[in-house]
Amino acid sequence: MDAAIDRYRIAARMERLPLSPWHSKMRLVVGSANFSDAYDALTIAYALPVLVPLWHIPPSLIGLMISVGYLGQVFGSVLSGWLADKYGRVRVMTGNLVLFSLMSFSCGLAPDYWTLFAIRFVQGIGLGGEVPIANTYVSEFAKSKGRGRFVLIQQMMFPVGLTTAGLVGSFVIPYFGWQSAFILGGLPVLLALPMLRVLPESPRWLASRGHDAEADRVLTRIEALVSKNGAVPLPPLPTGVPPAVAARGRFRDLFAGIYLRRTLSLAVLWFCTYGITYAMTGWLPSIMRTIYHLPVSQSNLYGFILNIVGLCVLLTAVFTIDRIGRKVAFAGGFFLAAVPLLIATFAPSLTAFELAALATLAFGLMGMIPGALGMYTAENYPNHLRAIGHGLTSVSQRASSVVSPYLVGLILPGYGVGGVYGMFTLFAIVGGITCALFSIETAGKTLEELSPSPAPAATA
Repeated sequence: MDAAIDRYRIAARMERLPLSPWHSKMRLVVGSANFSDAYDALTIAYALPVLVPLWHIPPSLIGLMISVGYLGQVFGSVLSGWLADKYGRVRVMTGNLVLFSLMSFSCGLAPDYWTLFAIRFVQGIGLGGEVPIANTYVSEFAKSKGRGRFVLIQQMMFPVGLTTAGLVGSFVIPYFGWQSAFILGGLPVLLALPMLRVLPESPRWLASRGHDAEADRVLTRIEALVSKNGAVPLPPLPTGVPPAVAARGRFRDLFAGIYLRRTLSLAVLWFCTYGITYAMTGWLPSIMRTIYHLPVSQSNLYGFILNIVGLCVLLTAVFTIDRIGRKVAFAGGFFLAAVPLLIATFAPSLTAFELAALATLAFGLMGMIPGALGMYTAENYPNHLRAIGHGLTSVSQRASSVVSPYLVGLILPGYGVGGVYGMFTLFAIVGGITCALFSIETAGKTLEELSPSPAPAATA
């Protein structure tokens, strides 16, 4: 009887699994995809300082080129979220990886602005779907205790990818040309086959689709690997863990019951976070090149330093996010970052170094947010809505990544650097207020506890 019951206690069985080499291997594979996504998303920022004088690109078209990749990501995030909830996490992750890697090779062959523009849009479709599904997948294997650290270790690969793009922009592009960065970005397609072979489908997703027997088989294999075929006894099943319930996700469910406030507040957090970070990282090398007339290597170096700081802050978050909680980390990060952004808004005649220092400080103060927001979004939804909810709310991330870089291109000629950083300040203040007033705390609770099924009608 107990064995029959345990077949359906997917969440409890996953909750008892101790951290093992299998978990590390799984996170390394998924993290490699995140690394590639981040690298390919930011490559254009370091290629543009070369392409601007080469192709005679005006400021408005600089912003448009940065934005078009994120426009593709809008479509990719929604489409991939729907596909991942319908057909599974692993298939969609692998398909996205293949798509954006092949498009990176194609970018390196682009002969002119508009060809590169079109390829970047298609590449964005793959990029937009990869990270939300990766975050969803890894979160579904995490225990309630220490879930923040578990997921963020995998997500560390994203800022590593951003930093690598800066490294290539600073030390490879000046010597081997802008095409070299895109060619390197196409290599991750080689990860696709190992990903399919190594990663099992998420048992929580299988249970949410009613595939209980398959969920049991997958989890039994994982339990055998973790326990070394029974040589290491597994802990007893925890009590009080809600079951993983079979249900079908629908878009309208994201705006019903307790999920309405979560969906709207998450959308605001995504918009504000990436309205700052992607526009700042995407434009800083070009600002240094066009406004301060620095050489390509030095312009790209400032962008590289920005991402190094972001990586260091996220490393700190791995060890603190479960202790201080999500709300404190996010709201505090927004409000603290607003201070140097406000200084950059009103300080007259900033030098290149001063602007870079203020941007780097702001980027560091809010550095936990872009790294942890994907994990936090996955925590806000039940199994059958997790991928589609992550995809839909992160549409606002993609939207801000389209709008914000484009607005920089419009604001910069008329209002200068101060006007650009005034826009960033506004995003930081709105994000901090939204988090403080409307976000929920998720640390230390199981995914099923955070999102009871069926959802109560009252707000959370």
